[in-house]
Amino acid sequence: MTTNMFSYVPIEQALKRRDFAQAAALAQARLRAAPRDAEALRLLGAALSALGRRDDAIAAIRRAIALRPGDARAHNSLGAALHAGGARREAVAAFRRALEIAPDFAPAWQNLATDLMMLEDDEGALHAIGNLLRLQPNSLRAKIMRSDVWRNVRPGAEVAAEYRRIIAAHPDSGWPWFGMSNLKSVPFDADDIERMQVLLPKVTDVRERMSLLFALAKANEDRGRYAQVMEALDCANGIARGLIRWDAAAFGTGIDAVLAAFPSPHHAPDDFGEAAIFIVGLPRSGTTLVEQILSSHSQVAGGGEMEHLERTIARENQRRGKPLAEWAAIADAADWTRLGQTYLDACASRRADAARLTDKTPENWIHAGAALAMLPQARVINCRRDPVEAGLSCYKQLFSGSNQAFSYAISDIGAYWRDYDRATRRWRELFPQRVYDLSYENLQVDTENQVRRLLAFCGLEFEPACLRFHENRRSVNTVSSAQVREPMRRDTARADKYGALLDPLRHELGLPPWRPEDAHGPQ
Repeated sequence: MTTNMFSYVPIEQALKRRDFAQAAALAQARLRAAPRDAEALRLLGAALSALGRRDDAIAAIRRAIALRPGDARAHNSLGAALHAGGARREAVAAFRRALEIAPDFAPAWQNLATDLMMLEDDEGALHAIGNLLRLQPNSLRAKIMRSDVWRNVRPGAEVAAEYRRIIAAHPDSGWPWFGMSNLKSVPFDADDIERMQVLLPKVTDVRERMSLLFALAKANEDRGRYAQVMEALDCANGIARGLIRWDAAAFGTGIDAVLAAFPSPHHAPDDFGEAAIFIVGLPRSGTTLVEQILSSHSQVAGGGEMEHLERTIARENQRRGKPLAEWAAIADAADWTRLGQTYLDACASRRADAARLTDKTPENWIHAGAALAMLPQARVINCRRDPVEAGLSCYKQLFSGSNQAFSYAISDIGAYWRDYDRATRRWRELFPQRVYDLSYENLQVDTENQVRRLLAFCGLEFEPACLRFHENRRSVNTVSSAQVREPMRRDTARADKYGALLDPLRHELGLPPWRPEDAHGPQ
């Protein structure tokens, strides 16, 4: 596109090749010559957003919209920048505005569907995906997105059949294999392994190749080929480490600082915050299962992974110009009450009329001290799983975006677990009436007693529906969605099957090497 003979192509090409600094420089050069060039402002916003300068990006795009309010692309770019900053509801509003202007603008339908999926609005997401497929009937991404939503609400076998239809229509793509691999309760067969192995050398896109390797690992585990599982996982995680950075030492130092800042001498009123239930733990340690059990209770709404606690703290960090560890000890009761109310207000739409609301954001274990200073009557349920099982499960999973960046190296998993373990033990010491350790393994073998104790900790009467959690039809937007629609399983342990192959992980966790006589056998 050109205006007054100026070509935006070099900026667009820089964005396409992910040279965001160059794209920003080219856009800024244009704006020095033409400060009211709305398209240059829009492109500058896209580049700044990719560089992590979210506020500057949003400001640039809003200037573009002020100059050209009827530009659907500008509203779509604003939504993308808001999405990148975690403001998903605001992003949805921007995408909807783009579609009011241009109802057949496919990128906005795709972006809208993505954010609605993250907000667990399955009905809205399916509507958006339907419109995307209307415009692009052969879109592989749209088909996979639709199947990913169906995974939250439909039986696993039915969704697996749809993934297989996508594989048949797109035999040269690794993406549908990866989508199917996230149906944890649906096994692959030997023919699937052969087809993925034939496809693997043909896949040149690094992210697609990584995803296919994770799917191949899952398929090999389904067939009991554990050495081949580790071979595929080591390759897949090696690619992930090149794409997603993690500094274990810096993270550990940050945990030290947060722990040193508590207990604070001040907190919100003692009777404040009873509605909140935080479910924390390592990923793949039963947090989704626990939320499914609790949300089956008549007085509990399941909020899912809401990120409101982290955002509340991040905004206070920004307001004060210093991190939590530097202001927690000097915050007074009014500060904590204000922050607690901010959190509750952000959660209000999820809670509706329920007496309790669960927040199942696993990494909230980091900020449990702050959560209980804001909301002294809140509960924190810490889902603990055997560390080798939890670590292996993390290593087997490709998480969305840059989430759980620690999980792609055995050494980082070990360091993260040690940080998690000492932090949650410290929170339990400081808040013994508010923090409850729930063993995943105990929940499996002694379900009713464990559920009764869990409900009592939450101040709730026992209801039989909590034992029939698999009948709960609520949307579950995690990789455990299919598993929590089945009755409690006792056969999820895998570490013994790998034997000494997991000794590097055991070493990082400070555990002795595997011995055959230590095997627990089937559970």
